[in-house]
Amino acid sequence: MSVDAHDRKARRAKLTLIGLGTLVGAALVGGGVTAVLVIGDESGSTAAKPSSSATPAPSKSSDESQPKRFTPATGQKKRLVAPSGQKDGVSIGFPRTARGAVSAAVYFWEEYAWLHDQKARQQLEVVTSPDAVGYIDDMISEVRATREEAGLPPSGPAPGQITFTTNVNAVRATSMDNTGNVVQVWMEYDRYGTPADGGADENPLKGEMSDLIVKWQDGQWKLTNEPRYWKQRSFPVSYEPDSTHAWADLWQQVHRAD
Repeated sequence: MSVDAHDRKARRAKLTLIGLGTLVGAALVGGGVTAVLVIGDESGSTAAKPSSSATPAPSKSSDESQPKRFTPATGQKKRLVAPSGQKDGVSIGFPRTARGAVSAAVYFWEEYAWLHDQKARQQLEVVTSPDAVGYIDDMISEVRATREEAGLPPSGPAPGQITFTTNVNAVRATSMDNTGNVVQVWMEYDRYGTPADGGADENPLKGEMSDLIVKWQDGQWKLTNEPRYWKQRSFPVSYEPDSTHAWADLWQQVHRAD
């Protein structure tokens, strides 16, 4: 996936030890271009960064004259746009805008069959750029490695007794070229497993982070790992909803499409 090998290994271990291993076990028994902010409206226009030194004043009139210290919880939300279609289990048809790029990444990540290698391959074949050499195979290798870590056969569906839900809470999107046609999208997300009996996940994955690079190609946003973009990847501070540092580092909470 679009993280370093060490990070992928660490995440697989966490998936095994927290949540996934418990649920599955129970089921089986029973460079060069400066990154710019992608924030705002359909046109991708940018918004001003928050002040880092505002101090609340006692009077309302004085307080209104001070810059506001935004956080992801209080700042502008990243409003997603709904897809216009679906193909092989993945949403498609997002517009060629900043919001469209972020929406394509979020929808894919929430729909991704991260524990079902055959379905994941179908999805990836729809939304992966033909220029992303080896990307699909790498992603499928990660799915199979995760399955093995959880005590499942390397290939096959997710355990039928469990329904998994991925929920992206916040995004950090930056343009990787001067046109806005290539965008890196970091996502902070939670992942839950619901057993067939409807019981709650006692150990859900919370506050996980991963990134995707999407580029506009052939009328769609496509996933890519091309070296010219891969080497430009940036890495964010940790997401915290009440952190002014997270807001300053471009994190925004997700607002679902109406």
